[in-house]
Amino acid sequence: MRAATLYQRSSLLLRRRKLSIEPYALVPSGSFCTDNGDDFESTNTSSRVTIFDRDLKRKQRDRAAWLMRPNDSFVDAVAENILDRLEDCKKTFPSALCLGGSMEAIRRLLHGRGAIEKLIMMDTSYDMVKFCKDFQHDVPNESIETSFVVGDEEFLPIKESSLDLVISCLGLHWTNDLPGAMIQCKLALKPDGLFLAAILGGETLKELRIACTLAQMEREGGISPRVSPLAQVRDAGNLLTRAGFSLPGVDVEEYVVKYKSSMELIEHLRSMGETNALLQRNNILKRETALATAAIYDSMFAAEDGTIPATFQVIYMTGWKEHHSQQKAKRRGSATVSFQDIQKEFGSGS
Repeated sequence: MRAATLYQRSSLLLRRRKLSIEPYALVPSGSFCTDNGDDFESTNTSSRVTIFDRDLKRKQRDRAAWLMRPNDSFVDAVAENILDRLEDCKKTFPSALCLGGSMEAIRRLLHGRGAIEKLIMMDTSYDMVKFCKDFQHDVPNESIETSFVVGDEEFLPIKESSLDLVISCLGLHWTNDLPGAMIQCKLALKPDGLFLAAILGGETLKELRIACTLAQMEREGGISPRVSPLAQVRDAGNLLTRAGFSLPGVDVEEYVVKYKSSMELIEHLRSMGETNALLQRNNILKRETALATAAIYDSMFAAEDGTIPATFQVIYMTGWKEHHSQQKAKRRGSATVSFQDIQKEFGSGS
């Protein structure tokens, strides 16, 4: 009798567990997240660490569409550098996606590189997409069929294995889940497809960071983040590997742009849509703190001609989707000659 009671209790408990698990299986996954949740709360709500206010960034992109400078020398230099990599490839890329950032410069400076036939230009900002579309009408290029999409890099609305090339110029560093966004880019690529990206690195605006920190400590007795955190160079290779790209490549360039004043620097950042978008930012900037920041910037970094420099560190990332035709590293331990034999044969004196 006792055994039957225990059996009834265990079967009832099992039945309850089945009922509690059933709703979990019906919750759809909206994106590729790199963090795995083990309980219902972490799977029902996003387990990503939210650093940036994506809605604010969209509004900043809207504003940048109206403030954008024609033929910005810094933006054009980055776009040219990333497009030069297409000239190093013998492969052609009939279908391509250009993600956010400086996509207008990419489209304007493409000049037939990569033999692109169909190009999708995507941004979170409707005004930015409209600006690029209007620019397309002003400077038509009949050789490329161009589509314009309003979409988010964190939830890529692209069919799997449908693209030959994905380009992102100064846009992906504002995503909350950069590895997840890169994984989605890889999934959208066909086998042997190419991923090209340029993001701002951690040394960007180091002069402004120093001036802001000193001014806040002097005027307010403490500091709050005024410049968004950015990826370091050492992280870029890990990001490509984590996303599953083969033949990863990373290189870095620093650009020093000179401005007449710190206010001109701020206006340039606004025109690029690169102003602070931290979720836990301080929305109030006191006038005396802003004036102190400008004064410290001028006193510490001003050049002899009166201009002030601003450093932009750009990290370029290259990765391919795996394909059987790509070269692969030999199996570990398969070498037939050791370095010791090479050293004995050629000597160590030279």
